Amino acid sequence: MDMPPPLSQDAPAGASPLHWIDDQAAAMREELLRLSNLNSGSFNAAGVDACGARMLELFAPLGASAERIAVAPYRYTDDRGDWRERPLGQAVRLRLRPDAPLRVFLCGHLDTVFGAEHPFQTARPMGDDRLNGPGVADLKGGLLTMLLALSALERSPQRERIGWEVLFNPDEEIGSQGSAPLLAEAARRNHFGLVYEPAYSDGGLASERKGSGNFDIVVRGRAAHAGRNPEDGRNAIAAAAALAGELHGINGRREGLTLNVGYVHGGGPLNIVPERCVLKFNVRTSRHEDEQWLLDTVGRMVEQAGRQDGYALELRGGFTRPPKPVSAGTARLQQLLGACGTSLGLQLQFRPTGGCCDGNNLAAQGLANVDNLGVVGGEIHSDREWMRVSSLAERAKLSAALLLKLASGELTWS
Repeated sequence: MDMPPPLSQDAPAGASPLHWIDDQAAAMREELLRLSNLNSGSFNAAGVDACGARMLELFAPLGASAERIAVAPYRYTDDRGDWRERPLGQAVRLRLRPDAPLRVFLCGHLDTVFGAEHPFQTARPMGDDRLNGPGVADLKGGLLTMLLALSALERSPQRERIGWEVLFNPDEEIGSQGSAPLLAEAARRNHFGLVYEPAYSDGGLASERKGSGNFDIVVRGRAAHAGRNPEDGRNAIAAAAALAGELHGINGRREGLTLNVGYVHGGGPLNIVPERCVLKFNVRTSRHEDEQWLLDTVGRMVEQAGRQDGYALELRGGFTRPPKPVSAGTARLQQLLGACGTSLGLQLQFRPTGGCCDGNNLAAQGLANVDNLGVVGGEIHSDREWMRVSSLAERAKLSAALLLKLASGELTWS
């Protein structure tokens, strides 16, 4: 179904770009309701592509070059321990003035954690200033925040001083495996990054972030009759359970490192000794050196378990997002945003988080970035997800103020 462009293209003579943002609030609320009702779960490739198509429509008046980019399929271990692949939607990339003196990268994801089969599919108002719905905060509200900020910049006579690149990626919620090369490319050709993950529910922003890794262990034993000759079997579930206990014991051994055994699957008929079991876990790290320590420690555990007669174990996966410390460049960007916030009556507070996002990927490539410049919201990844409607204009003005002040020379980046 065709949807009209929601933004007013005209502004009163002499109106500032920031005041223009305020005038778009009602239209943006309705657009966000439509976007939230459009399912774009990570594995709903058609829904992700439909969301990407809508972004192309919304951003078209800005005049950027646009392209849709296929990403590699998502590769995973199934419940029998076999490799499988699932197709993903396309990424969308926009670029305008790539040779400008200052180049800014802006990023937001098209996918949500709510698949097409999930019961949470519909957005609804919660009073005058809240919406509840899939992706209203994470991250469809952020996509519209970005749109408003760039639209405001394009209304400035100094816009030629800033070039910008936008990436809408289709797979952030499942680790950005396919879009990681696109993030790395963008990090190498831009001066800093703005990522539109949601702000904290109190309006705060993330400073440093933990790193993350996802791992699978495939345990293969030997099937046998559970009553006639169980001694000939090798119970893969029992071996996986023992290993899960060892893995859980890693918690507390290094400051800031946590390990969560999140999935175990194996077995079948109760009269058969199970021959296969798949165990999956996530690791969060605070320091880069923790990654190798974890790999060595888990590797020894898997090797030891595999020495038991009749068993074979395979460790898969790795670290997909390294820790994101606050670099000198990111500290400078936080300072500039803080000053812009003050000019708008916002007192921004930066604090660390155990979560990770595409900002980790960008930092790993050396690109200074702040990564939750989207709307204010909370209870994300649940059917209680909400966002504060007034934060759409509020946070769009924050990004726009930064871009406009840099374009005018009131602020400088080096």
